[in-house]
Amino acid sequence: MVLSRLAGRPVLLAAGLVAALVLPWFVYPPVALDIACWALFAAAVDLLLGFTGLLSFGHAAFWGSAAYATGLIAVHSGLPFPVAILGGAAFSAVLAVPIGYLSIRLRGIYFAMVTLAFAQMVYFVANQWRDVTGGENGLQGIPRDFFGADLSDPFFFYYAGLPFILAGLFVAWRIVRSPFGRVLVSIRDNPARARALGYSIDRYKLLAFVLSAALSGLGGGLFAIGHGFASLDGVYWTTSGQAVMMVVLGGIGTLWGGAIGAALIVELNDYLATAGFQETGIITGAIFIVVVLVFRRGVWGTAHTLLKKRTANRRPDPAPAKITTPV
Repeated sequence: MVLSRLAGRPVLLAAGLVAALVLPWFVYPPVALDIACWALFAAAVDLLLGFTGLLSFGHAAFWGSAAYATGLIAVHSGLPFPVAILGGAAFSAVLAVPIGYLSIRLRGIYFAMVTLAFAQMVYFVANQWRDVTGGENGLQGIPRDFFGADLSDPFFFYYAGLPFILAGLFVAWRIVRSPFGRVLVSIRDNPARARALGYSIDRYKLLAFVLSAALSGLGGGLFAIGHGFASLDGVYWTTSGQAVMMVVLGGIGTLWGGAIGAALIVELNDYLATAGFQETGIITGAIFIVVVLVFRRGVWGTAHTLLKKRTANRRPDPAPAKITTPV
């Protein structure tokens, strides 16, 4: 696969790094940070959906709970924001263990509905535990402490938080290109054969679920620090649906596609909100339908297919074998 090979080459990785570095020069810095956080979230969802075959509508629980945990650590401990973000990601990973253990034995729509139910439970707890989370008002005033450095400017904070996004994306990239990632793909394609080969399917699914939750929490924690608050929207099911939409738009099972989908959705929402259009879901939903109908494999997946066909057409036909007759 052409793009799959390119995705592992240093040239494309360097191009992605350059794009991440110059993004706040072309996009409003808070929006650039949102794109980066959602890109990591989409990559985490794609790790589970595209490479393990598990559709989760409950990842908002890990994104939002990490936002609350990060905010609480930053507010009450006074530790630098990197420690708070890592603490939020660790909290998401711990929370994912019991949820994943009870969910991975299910498949298809049943797995999606169970994860959605757990996410709604987290939403209920966050809404009712007002003394800790702030309830409907959210957790406000989350600081950006970093050894006395002034990070109040969103432009500078973007570069302070970018290493966490790049590290999370690198971890996801290494996972899918490792022997562990190949086992996940085999479980997705043929679980019976993977089990016959001696792999413990439930253990691999659980580990993939926890890793995906930790990466989601990493993005959610940075999102909370960047905006200075954590709200109920972060743990609501629509957050999970938006991440899934980004993965589908970019291309399921591509990992790179999630970043493209995140950039499209976040930038479109910001443009519509700036223009004063309230019902942004109508526009994004219509675009989602069009993209699904026209680009069946997503933007990145469709580009891969077209490039593969073009490369195949340019290959010269093999020369016919010469037939020699004995003298």
